[in-house]
Amino acid sequence: MQLTRHVHAIKIPFTLMGNSGERIERYVHSYLIYSRDVCLVDCGVAGSEKIIFDHIKATGRDPNEISLIVQTHSHADHTGSTPAIKELTGCKVAAHREAVEWIEHPDIQAKLRPVPGFENITGGSVKVDDILEDGDLIELDDVLSLKVMHTPGHSRGSISLMLLPDNVLFTGDALPLVGDIPIYEDVEQVLSSLRRIKDVDNIETLLSSWDDPVKGEDAYSYIDGCIEHIHCIHEAVVEFSSVSWEKVMDEIGLEGVAINPLVLRSLEAHLNTDIELL
Repeated sequence: MQLTRHVHAIKIPFTLMGNSGERIERYVHSYLIYSRDVCLVDCGVAGSEKIIFDHIKATGRDPNEISLIVQTHSHADHTGSTPAIKELTGCKVAAHREAVEWIEHPDIQAKLRPVPGFENITGGSVKVDDILEDGDLIELDDVLSLKVMHTPGHSRGSISLMLLPDNVLFTGDALPLVGDIPIYEDVEQVLSSLRRIKDVDNIETLLSSWDDPVKGEDAYSYIDGCIEHIHCIHEAVVEFSSVSWEKVMDEIGLEGVAINPLVLRSLEAHLNTDIELL
């Protein structure tokens, strides 16, 4: 789906298997930036290269025009098809320095961040060619560029990218999705990143990996909603974690939702955080 003059979105569905064998239906967005070449922001799970290539062909471009993949972070639902796309196109891969290890060594990621069915969504190891830092500017052509912002919390190496001069902001998984399971590592960093994103001037289009595009001033209201959501989760953890984690989930509107290890880790992160000081 074309979103702006230069940006296309591809919604990629995938399935995870729960600890009890239940199927968990998820999706993630990959984004294409059409400039002199094609830049791909995140690649979805393993096997997503077909849907990505089909979209590129349907819009009159060639998959071999992909010259760069920029990873917003290292998780396998964003890097799964990166090895295949790099092999097929010869493109370069860029990521924040703190994301490199898990991208190049998914076996380490699998041990430290166990996800049911991980082996089905990862495409294996891939070399990161360009290591990014906060404030870097990636020049896509004579007009378009991507400004790198380090926005950790969901993961250590998470970045957001501002497409200039179009003012399209790609946030990866930095914005927690209200009404969905909490998935992050560090509450303080999540809030700090949310406030930093909110301080970005003149956002024309806000593009999260988990949600639909948000335009103009609505983007800032959306970010406020994410901040409020984190505060609501924190209050529920403080008040009800001594009762049960199920009670916490009930209080944040996720009654009956399974508490997998990633969700539990996210909730537990609130226990050692004084959110009132943030």
